[in-house]
Amino acid sequence: MALPVQDQMKYWAVAAAVFAVVLWFLGDVLLPFVLGGAIAYCLDPIADWLERVGLTRGAATAVITVAMLLVFVIMTLAVIPLLIQQAISLFEFAPQLFRDLQGFLAERFPTMMDEGSVVRSTLLDLGESIKQTGGQLIQAVLTSVGTLLNFVALFLITPVVAVYLLMDWDRMVARVDELVPLDHRAVIRHLAKEIDRVLAGFIRGMGSVCLILGTYYAVSLWLVGLQFGLVVGVIAGLLTFIPYVGAIVGGVLAVGLALFQFWGEWWWILAVYAIFQSGQFIEGNILTPKLVGNSIGLHPVWLLLALSVFGSLFGFIGLLVAVPLAAALGVIARFLAGQYVGSRLFRGITGGSDSFFESDDK
Repeated sequence: MALPVQDQMKYWAVAAAVFAVVLWFLGDVLLPFVLGGAIAYCLDPIADWLERVGLTRGAATAVITVAMLLVFVIMTLAVIPLLIQQAISLFEFAPQLFRDLQGFLAERFPTMMDEGSVVRSTLLDLGESIKQTGGQLIQAVLTSVGTLLNFVALFLITPVVAVYLLMDWDRMVARVDELVPLDHRAVIRHLAKEIDRVLAGFIRGMGSVCLILGTYYAVSLWLVGLQFGLVVGVIAGLLTFIPYVGAIVGGVLAVGLALFQFWGEWWWILAVYAIFQSGQFIEGNILTPKLVGNSIGLHPVWLLLALSVFGSLFGFIGLLVAVPLAAALGVIARFLAGQYVGSRLFRGITGGSDSFFESDDK
């Protein structure tokens, strides 16, 4: 005898509450496991493709592991130290940058920069604030692992978890599918496929777009000789998942730095501007249509709300689970909305005919 729907909802509500409590108390402990699961999910299509071309699952996992290890070593030795160095230098350079801007405005608009003016004091305070806040932020990021145990857990356990999950991903999915309640198996399978489609479009698709654009911006700005170009490119790439924000923030920051560095050499300033314009063209006409698709069902406002809420409640681990949970909640909300439109609560007794107003109009 099947449980009534009300009792089933109670059990699932209790399970959701337990999951939230576990996430709250064990967020730091779960971090390497969540990261490992996210990595395995993103790499699973590559493993499936390697299986289709003739490799076993174990061989496909080994090939992917070696490739990722090489990428990690290259990033650790060549890119990450330079990125950290440029980020620290940029924050240290911020007060001087705002002082230069103050001098530029004083020369061009002397009345605006009089002693005690709001613009002048704002620029000075903003520069010092960026220096202090930026330094604290970088220091917090670099020391957030806290202890050697956390460092080992993050950089050793995460790859191990990712490899094991990637090896057994298809078997785990099949096992979970077997445990789905029989009464709701069709609906849950449909929702799971839709959630996977949205996640694949956003995490895999937008992740690839962010990586490609971030690399393009960073390398291009470095080639034109822009100071702090690597940091600006990475920032623009990371923010690309929010439409237009990455290009606007990165473009304004890059052009602003170019104005101070290349003042009088307008061709270099135009080159920096052209880099972001071409990046926008490549993203809108090639990368996003090919890698993401027309619609992934995640509105930027909904995504920002999820990141803010889950980040505030659960910290960094909340930021990691915000996107998949936002995707799942969005799919479930659209499903419930469709059920509501087809229900008597929406259609009423008359089936949608506004008889009262029709008779009134007559």
